[in-house]
Amino acid sequence: MASSLTKDSPNSGEKTFFGHPRGMATLFMTEMWERFSWYGMRAILTLYLVAAVLDGPLEGREALAASIYGVYNAVVYMAAMPGGWVADRLWGARKAVLVGGIVIALGHFTLALPSDIAFFIGLALIAAGTGLLKPNISAMVGALYEGQPSSRRDAGFTLFYMAINIGGLAAPLLVGYLGENVNWHLGFGVAGVGMTFAVIQYALGSKHLGDVGKLPAKPASPEERRQMLRKVGLWSGVAVAALLIDLALGTYDIEHIVNVLAVLGVVVPIVYFVSIFRNPALTQEDRPKIKAYVWFFITAVLFWMIYDQSGSLLTIFADNKTDRFIGGWEFPASWLQSVNPAMVIILAPIFAGLWVKLATRNREPSTPMKFALAMLLIGGSFGIMGLAGAAAANSETGKVTVFWLLAVYLAQTMGEMCLSPVGLSLSTKLAPKMFIGQIMGLWFLATSTGNALNGWTTKLNAPLGDAAYYTLQAVVAVAAGIAFIVAGRKIRALMGDVK
Repeated sequence: MASSLTKDSPNSGEKTFFGHPRGMATLFMTEMWERFSWYGMRAILTLYLVAAVLDGPLEGREALAASIYGVYNAVVYMAAMPGGWVADRLWGARKAVLVGGIVIALGHFTLALPSDIAFFIGLALIAAGTGLLKPNISAMVGALYEGQPSSRRDAGFTLFYMAINIGGLAAPLLVGYLGENVNWHLGFGVAGVGMTFAVIQYALGSKHLGDVGKLPAKPASPEERRQMLRKVGLWSGVAVAALLIDLALGTYDIEHIVNVLAVLGVVVPIVYFVSIFRNPALTQEDRPKIKAYVWFFITAVLFWMIYDQSGSLLTIFADNKTDRFIGGWEFPASWLQSVNPAMVIILAPIFAGLWVKLATRNREPSTPMKFALAMLLIGGSFGIMGLAGAAAANSETGKVTVFWLLAVYLAQTMGEMCLSPVGLSLSTKLAPKMFIGQIMGLWFLATSTGNALNGWTTKLNAPLGDAAYYTLQAVVAVAAGIAFIVAGRKIRALMGDVK
């Protein structure tokens, strides 16, 4: 399929992918199928937890499911940090992506087994595999544009971002329908088939990547490997011991795990930033760039804290408080998770073309301004959501028209176009070469930290009510956007020659 999308370069005669390096076709298709598997599983995860896994009153199950969903997302993206280290120091990005893809596929097929134990094992496998694949495939995209203009690299990442959303568009429609209307485990199994396609396509297309990702940037010495193995063994032992003590005392509750993982989601990025700043390999030239990156990281955390509630609270809102009837047929609540990817597919080329066109006129917004716009838009989306919650509360049926959620997703998608592909590209530009895998891991860790905060913030929805809950977060996001505008000049100075 990838080869049919290529064309000859008019200058070199070499194959290109919509004018981009031929290796982009391999990475594009791999990412598309991997995201099909992820978004398919995500579309039904919260609904499955409420319907088939958790016990207790409906309101309690929904609150806990939203919390578990947020913290699980945090764990998945937290795994990007060790995944980046494995690529940088042990295997190289090429092998890390392949192994990660295989582990993810095994995880999805494990979810397809009708067992609660298999369910949680499957989630763990998906988290581990995504940690290996996600940061490193993005790092390879950046490597394809080594030495090329910044605007071209941004356009390449926007094209790559379309792959994510093609997979994200198709997955909820198929997996969501099968999961909600036929069998939950069949839905999880179909997600596994998508991941299998990703692995096959990647293995066959790797020859077009040249030397990109073949070798680790800074191979670890035998002593460094042993030291890391000891640390992994130590902390794994601590985690197992704590769980066994909790079980032995009869005090075990799944919320204990949720809270511990939420704390880790906040602590881990702090530790990583401190370790990077203390690393003697970080030059004085690169140090201000990492300081600038801290600003972008914190802003991205707040963005994803709001945005990723689409798979938890917004899905529950779609299921319980949204009129989804078309004629006499009610479409699955999970289908609304295809709206955002569909909008991205429409808007991504528009935004990519807009940035390039503005750049030729020296009028392209700076990266700090793009992030500020993202925060204002994501804040606006939850402002709309607050109004939707108030409308549902005052409605005779307790439900609102689906157009409320469509408006929310439109505002979020425009914000996403200002932040996510731009942030991916920025990470590869600000990162020192020897830290590129770990900086990409930090970018995904911003999503992890945002979702970790979700593990706590979503619990406020029930006591506050929809209108107050969503409005409060809208105010926080808008304030962050204004703060980024005010600090924009200082941040641009720290970025140095990176535009």
